[in-house]
Amino acid sequence: MERSSILNKTTCPYCGVGCGIEIATDEQGKTTVRGDTDHPANFGKLCSKGSTLAHTLVEEGRLLHPKINGLRASWDQATQFIGRQFQQILDQHGPGSVAFYVSGQLLTEDYYVANKLMKGFLGSANIDTNSRLCMSSAVAAHKRAFGEDAVPGCYEDLELADLMILTGSNTAWCHPILFQRIKAAKEQRPKMKVVVIDPRKTASCEIADLHLPIKPGMDVKLFNGLLHYLAEHHKLDTTYIADHSDGIHDTLTYARQDAADLDQVATACDLPVQDIATFYHWFAQHDRTVTCFSQGINQSSQGTDKGNAIINCHIATGRIGKPGATPFSLTGQPNAMGGREVGGLSNQLAAHMEFNASDLKRVKHFWKAPNMATHAGLKAVDLFDAIERGGVKAIWIMGTNPVVSLPDADQVKRALQKAQLVVVSDCIEHTDTSAFAQVLLPAAGWGEKDGTVTNSERRISRQRGVLTSAGEARQDWRILTDVARAMGYSSQFPYQTAGDVFREHAALTGLANNGKRQLDISELETLSDAEYDSLQPIQWPVMDDMGSDRLYGNGRFSTQNKRAQLVPVRSKPTAHLLTQQWPLALNTGRVRDQWHTMTRTALAPPLTAHKAEPYVELHPDTARIYGIQPHSFVKVSSQWGSVTLKADITDSIRPGDVFVPMHWNDQWSRNSRIGAVVNPAVDAISGQPESKHTPCLIEPWQPQWTGFLFSRKNRAVPESHYAAKVRGEFFYRYELAGTQPVHNWHDVLEQLNLSEDNLSLLYEDPHSKSYRCAWTDEAGIQACVFIGPADSSTIRDADRGWLSSLFAKAELSPLERKALLSGKSPAGVEDCGRTVCACFGVGEKTIRKAIKENNLTNAAEVGQLLKAGTNCGSCVAEIKGFL
Repeated sequence: MERSSILNKTTCPYCGVGCGIEIATDEQGKTTVRGDTDHPANFGKLCSKGSTLAHTLVEEGRLLHPKINGLRASWDQATQFIGRQFQQILDQHGPGSVAFYVSGQLLTEDYYVANKLMKGFLGSANIDTNSRLCMSSAVAAHKRAFGEDAVPGCYEDLELADLMILTGSNTAWCHPILFQRIKAAKEQRPKMKVVVIDPRKTASCEIADLHLPIKPGMDVKLFNGLLHYLAEHHKLDTTYIADHSDGIHDTLTYARQDAADLDQVATACDLPVQDIATFYHWFAQHDRTVTCFSQGINQSSQGTDKGNAIINCHIATGRIGKPGATPFSLTGQPNAMGGREVGGLSNQLAAHMEFNASDLKRVKHFWKAPNMATHAGLKAVDLFDAIERGGVKAIWIMGTNPVVSLPDADQVKRALQKAQLVVVSDCIEHTDTSAFAQVLLPAAGWGEKDGTVTNSERRISRQRGVLTSAGEARQDWRILTDVARAMGYSSQFPYQTAGDVFREHAALTGLANNGKRQLDISELETLSDAEYDSLQPIQWPVMDDMGSDRLYGNGRFSTQNKRAQLVPVRSKPTAHLLTQQWPLALNTGRVRDQWHTMTRTALAPPLTAHKAEPYVELHPDTARIYGIQPHSFVKVSSQWGSVTLKADITDSIRPGDVFVPMHWNDQWSRNSRIGAVVNPAVDAISGQPESKHTPCLIEPWQPQWTGFLFSRKNRAVPESHYAAKVRGEFFYRYELAGTQPVHNWHDVLEQLNLSEDNLSLLYEDPHSKSYRCAWTDEAGIQACVFIGPADSSTIRDADRGWLSSLFAKAELSPLERKALLSGKSPAGVEDCGRTVCACFGVGEKTIRKAIKENNLTNAAEVGQLLKAGTNCGSCVAEIKGFL
């Protein structure tokens, strides 16, 4: 890409890797995105999601103006209304009656103002975040072990390790750039060992020397067994333990009682004894060991104990904060760590301070806060329970979609229906959550926002607002500031820029610190506006104008006695056990090309092609037991709810387990919000939900009809029982299935809310209940519909790739027009199949054909010929599967 007239540097808004981005805008206003080669997180590399960010910089679907009860309002009207409503509820019901629910999508400055307003001025600590759903168990484990929520390592450690353990982390899909760094290190040093611990055989297993498909919930057992093994084989660092830690006796006692017998560990974990022995031996032999853990560890009713079981093994071997030797929590969201820094969790104060008398006094004085909260607030799941019970009357939701993402998601719907006041700040107007809002506030989106984020290695990077905000959208910190002023707190909320907020946050981190807390960026509190604008990526703590790549390498920790704490833990059963009624274990998680609830990624056509519809993965043995056919419709249900999905039968998952992605929702599908099925059990310490183990049942679902709709116009998702909406470059596709019989083509159009006017082509077979029609005009094809019985081969085998290509044409040829309702491309037009490589748009059939015709033997040869797999590399494992 040639250098454009305007070039700005910012940070990616997706996962916690925190990749640097360059946004280039040419003279015609066209925006392109590329990796920042100077950024130390990614050195110019981007994954498929980051590479397609320019596709999401559109006004389509944006919330452009404030609304009160569905009517457009001015910003002054909206902020005054919110201020009055919150104050009235506070006066009538007290501080515990109001709450904020915020997001790791917010910038640190946004988070800071939200936390300050709620805890210091509204008088409640009822501010929690969707980071509760992904990182709070790691936070609690860090605090128990180190005395502070501080990740000891840095990304360089992933490249220096001799043993890399990925546990509960599909790094290849969820943190692709870090995976590429690990993969490159292994290619340079083939003796480097990689162990993947995951119930599923994921894309991360591409580089694994050992895969341990552990039984869900057994991680504490496995790592307790490791600690006992290390002790029995005299591989503990007794000097380090004596000099720098407490708790070794009780911790070893618990480990011995829980996991002393290798055969029992193997049985409990459902793993071969020899594989566990190999893992333990490798850990004992390699001083440079990094254990990366993420949602597979955290999202558990015993997630905190799992984190501490891992950290215990590192403390006991002295592998903390040393080059190539550290436990490493991989953050899910772009600013989950920044939110934790400023108190975005309900059980924290700002700047890693706590709800104790001295910290409360300091923060109250610093903020000049008249109504300082005195105790921890409600965590996410408890918060929405309290709303349904009526204890919390008002909720302000910022940049997140809890009706989709929280467990027992239908309960969240019930709660919001009962709330006295629901305020939603978002970029997108129509979400599953915004449907319940009395007040909608248009927030600035990525590319428009200005502030900072902190990635998984404690690196603060600037997100720069380089585009004009859509409509009347505003920065979140400014929206909050305006509401604070409307409530009478103008002097305590004087901010004019994001830099003003950042400087106050930086100053607070140094308050009464003196080395007590690792989080200290107080040297940055004197940055000028120009220095803030040009701030380069830097890791905290900041000392002598320098960042700190590693923590605790000197053996001094953030605890009161400066010693690490080994935490005795025992394995426990999962919160809800499998039963005869609910015999299968449901696991949820992310897919490669989508993000959270799809409000951004679904706008990028390259990202919708790999996994276009909501699906469930299940093992062939499970499929046989429950009578499930490949790609057929199934119903997945639990005691909390049910969804309808397509079946993906694969031996990459354990028999008896099922996996469903978390992303789909009512804006892009029907009856596929998996959050409605997930159990609401939480970790007793962290409050993080158990999203990796819900007892469930799977069974075939038989529709009366199936079909699809292509439309040049964006339409609401049809009200059929099953629907999945996919955005293409010039079209929208809707895969459909219904339970109501279709008797004629008039029924078809009525069910899909389509007009019979100007219908150009029609095929109907009342005997087989097959109907196909299309609308064309001088601008080309506008829409087409194919409907048929559930077993229709015409629907199943229709060449959707060819049909979608017609929408890129201004005019159809006579041959194309003739072939249109057959659903088959004319001779000579190749069907490329579903997209495998999102970065370069390479389809499965193209790859398979190239392999066969050119006798390709490895993924590198495929890449040389087709470019597939040569950018972010996330599809390489799939390409290897074809080989």
